[in-house]
Amino acid sequence: MFALRFAARWPSAETNLQNADSIGTAKAVPLREPTALREPTAESEGECSRDPAAQPPGTAALLCICSNNSVSSAPSVLDETSTDEQFSLREKLIVWLVSLAGYVAIRLIAPTLRFEVSVEEGGPPEGNVRPAIYVFWHRCVFSATHHFRNRDIVVMTSRSLDGEYIARIIEKFGYGAARGSSSRGGVRALLALHRDIDAGRTVAFTIDGPRGPRYIAKPGPVLLARNTRAPIMAFHIAVERAWILNTWDAFVVPKPFSRALVRIGKLIQVPPGADSGTMERFHAEMQATLERIREYAEANVGTF
Repeated sequence: MFALRFAARWPSAETNLQNADSIGTAKAVPLREPTALREPTAESEGECSRDPAAQPPGTAALLCICSNNSVSSAPSVLDETSTDEQFSLREKLIVWLVSLAGYVAIRLIAPTLRFEVSVEEGGPPEGNVRPAIYVFWHRCVFSATHHFRNRDIVVMTSRSLDGEYIARIIEKFGYGAARGSSSRGGVRALLALHRDIDAGRTVAFTIDGPRGPRYIAKPGPVLLARNTRAPIMAFHIAVERAWILNTWDAFVVPKPFSRALVRIGKLIQVPPGADSGTMERFHAEMQATLERIREYAEANVGTF
């Protein structure tokens, strides 16, 4: 637990930029209409692959996704840059320590949890659909890592220090990691996720990550759903007893032998011809679904 708390407070490039005091009423982030979908080329590299940090989240720069990409038999791997080049020696030590502590904590605590699954009307009857785009709040990563393990799911993780140790932890549980976020590396990460869906895999987003605000959904999954025709499946995991870390997302670490309720929302299918106004409505629907299932799960955990 000390290592998890230490990591949660470490001032990385992507965390601690949002303060819990800034959290207000959740609302959808405005969408912008994407340009034609295409994979970056030598001529368009400056347009498609420039640093997304210079642009607002949800702009067309995040959507240079080619619908005719070749399908790979293995999950896409993004950001080939080694940690030797990305991080200092001290940061690499932190990544190693936190990755080990996180992995051990999940392996020790998560198997003791008593999971129940509840699916609202319009959701997948068996609580699972493939391929799909899973969306959930960042604070549920601990429980979700265990519950959805070994299902060949590819998760978008940020290219920050936090994203690195999260990627290393989840890879030990059978996940792939596409490194990128709404603020950095989003173009290539979304391109990789598009390829994974084409290959029949499910992909997942911590929808308010990597730096919040908490409970505010980013638009990337809606855009990806339109381009791939894969349904969006929102879920929330509430636990009866937990340690709540002092982080922007109020990260949840379940206490051993707690009961956990997985609430799955109705599937959201974005039509391929959706215009910007339609996309905004689906984004608002995704936000509303996430809020609704969170409220249900937290009110009913322990009653099943």
